[in-house]
Amino acid sequence: MSKVDSKIPAGSLAEKWTQYRSSVPLVNPANKRSIEIIVVGSGLAGASAASTLAELGYKVKCFCFQDSPRRAHSIAAQGGINAAKNYQNDGDSVYRLFYDTVKGGDYRSREANVYRLAEVSANIIDQCVAQGVPLAREYGGLLSNRSFGGTQVQRTFYAAGQTGQQLLLGAYSSLERQIGLGNVEMCARHEMLEVVLIDGKARGIIARDLISGKLERHFGHAVLICSGGYGNVFYLSTNAMGSNATAAWKAHKKGAYFGNPCFTQIHPTCIPVSGDHQSKLTLMSESLRNDGRIWVPKQKDDKRKAFDIPEEERDYYLERRYPAFGNLVPRDVASRAAKERCDAGFGVGTSKMAVYLDFAAAIERYGKQQILKLGIDNASAEEIRKHGMDVVKEKYGNLFDMYKQITGEDPYQLPMRIYPAVHYTMGGLWVDYNLMTTVPGMYALGEANFSDHGANRLGASALMQGLADGYFIIPYTIGSYLSNEIRTKAIPTNHPAFEEAEKNVQATIDRLFAIKGTHSVDHFHKKLGKIMWDKCGMARNEKGLKEAIEEIRALREEFWKDVRVTGTPNELNPELEKAGRVSDFLELGELMCMDALQRKESCGGHFREEYQTEDGEAKRDDDGFSFVAAWEYKGQGSFELHKEELNFDVVHPSQRSYK
Repeated sequence: MSKVDSKIPAGSLAEKWTQYRSSVPLVNPANKRSIEIIVVGSGLAGASAASTLAELGYKVKCFCFQDSPRRAHSIAAQGGINAAKNYQNDGDSVYRLFYDTVKGGDYRSREANVYRLAEVSANIIDQCVAQGVPLAREYGGLLSNRSFGGTQVQRTFYAAGQTGQQLLLGAYSSLERQIGLGNVEMCARHEMLEVVLIDGKARGIIARDLISGKLERHFGHAVLICSGGYGNVFYLSTNAMGSNATAAWKAHKKGAYFGNPCFTQIHPTCIPVSGDHQSKLTLMSESLRNDGRIWVPKQKDDKRKAFDIPEEERDYYLERRYPAFGNLVPRDVASRAAKERCDAGFGVGTSKMAVYLDFAAAIERYGKQQILKLGIDNASAEEIRKHGMDVVKEKYGNLFDMYKQITGEDPYQLPMRIYPAVHYTMGGLWVDYNLMTTVPGMYALGEANFSDHGANRLGASALMQGLADGYFIIPYTIGSYLSNEIRTKAIPTNHPAFEEAEKNVQATIDRLFAIKGTHSVDHFHKKLGKIMWDKCGMARNEKGLKEAIEEIRALREEFWKDVRVTGTPNELNPELEKAGRVSDFLELGELMCMDALQRKESCGGHFREEYQTEDGEAKRDDDGFSFVAAWEYKGQGSFELHKEELNFDVVHPSQRSYK
């Protein structure tokens, strides 16, 4: 075991980033034209990084497995993006956003990175408005804000329930501009399958053209991994079905440490599982907790319809347990509370694994406000309800429509049924202050890295981090490395390292086709997902984690003996794509369980049942586990733990309380 160097610059926390930008080595414009950068992924982090670096003059290649950069999973984000603008004059500041993020992450994140994120957050909104992103506005034209979990201010900017889509289209427009100018070569329908190292530095990738099946070699002076998170290791998640960990995992196996892999986020407001036929789950935005009230019946196994249960027989359990934050507690707290109520027998719906999210009070409140605005006297209950529904529809209409299409129930008339589901991964490739992994020349941005959210991400902070990393951080920090690479000429792709890497990729593909087993890839993915959810999901314990490790090893062995990959390698073959991704999940899942097993504490989304307070809250061990777990790959099923000690000079860890 050894310690890793985070390369945090000296100076006071509030001045670190400013001083860093003023002193970081630069690459002059003429030299930038001869430097090539590879960006893997075209979501918010990838598209913003590729377009910004190209604008600076670098030669950029951007890769995505989708048919267009617009289809990156960032487009699915609903609720909003945080920024310390204090437009509401409600006491927000850079420091408060920093503090909320560190506290929300249960004091398991790096102070310097989080403060920098809070510092540049305001710039993101200015950038997006300049791009024409249609963020919501008040009646007078000013940008609107709403609340999200874990905060007591309104700092979340939004575009109805499709904020991710609008932000991605803004980044995409910047990217397309650079493609049109010839500064970015866009490689859609390509999947990165290997990193090429030469003399210990990342010098390119091997990518598969998903249409033709051809393997291609691509050189770069630096490689940026912007490929998102690994939530689909659980099979059922709110992620797009194509979302995967392959790029990050290949980087890990080439020497990039993996940070805090067991830190996964369970989102409290998702449409519950309805049966074994499902292949993914659907998120209901956290923004709904602004106006929706979460409750269960006070009576166990209550079979009455929601509207038949009178107010005095309803348990608004978040408001009861956490009066200071109510329904806007952080996601890990809300998720565990829902699970506790359902496990105790108070769940609703046919499965009894759901709770209600009710908008009746909000509809009535907004209706009364509208009646006053319109000067209507003696309005009937129906009139009040109609005007209230109009306001709710304007705020959340697309989310309500989506819920009705999926469940067949009208949330304007009946409470939504929700239950927690896997949504995001705080863990990822370990990076230093420069966003560089432990492999020189290889960077990780956005959800692909571990850096900003600790053990629990606050809502509306993922979009903030992705755009901060791409637009405002990597353009500075990459110069520190590339300023020493200006004499490095482009390395021909017939170099032995490229040949060896391609040979290894082809061998893996050949091996998958040679098995000719009896079970589909999805068969193994579902079995892995069940192991992970049951034993490394919302609650974990030593016995379950040890069992999970053994079960995953056995399942991985079975996979390589009995999986059946249909079709041929030299064609569009989704089964081959899935097989490669699931083989990586089978290795990553084991590491996640090993990480959860060694972290003998509860913090954020990592809840060890052995370590909890008397009232069921997460119980940290700051003396023993105030560190980032950075895992080094040592071969199949073998990993070495390195530690980055976390120092808190400004925010001092304390027991989180939202009561």
